[in-house]
Amino acid sequence: MKILVLLAHPDKNSFNHAIAQTVVDQLELSGHKVFFHDLYEEGFNPLLPAEEIPSDAKLPPEIDSHCWELALAEGIVIVHPNWWGQPPAILKGWVDRVVRPEVAYRFLEGDGGEGVPVGLLKAQTAVVLNTSNTPGQREDELFGDPLDILWRECIFGLCGVEFFHRRMFRVVCTSTEDERRGWLAEVKQLIKSTFNE
Repeated sequence: MKILVLLAHPDKNSFNHAIAQTVVDQLELSGHKVFFHDLYEEGFNPLLPAEEIPSDAKLPPEIDSHCWELALAEGIVIVHPNWWGQPPAILKGWVDRVVRPEVAYRFLEGDGGEGVPVGLLKAQTAVVLNTSNTPGQREDELFGDPLDILWRECIFGLCGVEFFHRRMFRVVCTSTEDERRGWLAEVKQLIKSTFNE
């Protein structure tokens, strides 16, 4: 399978990086073709210019390449921290610029953009792995789970992805080495079972 893996965390020593490396290692061990992007390392520009908004826009080569990989991907894995109930801005900008009409979705003929789009993504499975420093009970009581709604409903659900799995690892800032090793073992098993051959 061709699997797209995105990492959005600025610190190379972060647990997010350890998660992403575990994901890539397990996918490659299973024989999958991996399109991997560390958005911060690559200096991805998250700003969507007006000229890219039309569905038939001439895209910069970098964005065109991201769109091509997204369209080809048979599975998607995204790794990012929970910042204010949202992904980091660089990842939101990736969604703005890459999850675009005629790549990830299209509107039916006669629909001016006000209706429900038809999903175009080839990927039928997406996994989102998050980290947080807020205890689960407090987060659920105060905020609900905005990241689940964002990825499950607003993005992947509208783009035709049928199977979605999300896992939040917490509380990272007070976690022990043993806890992190256990979490990484869980990541490895999740990726292995989700993208089995």
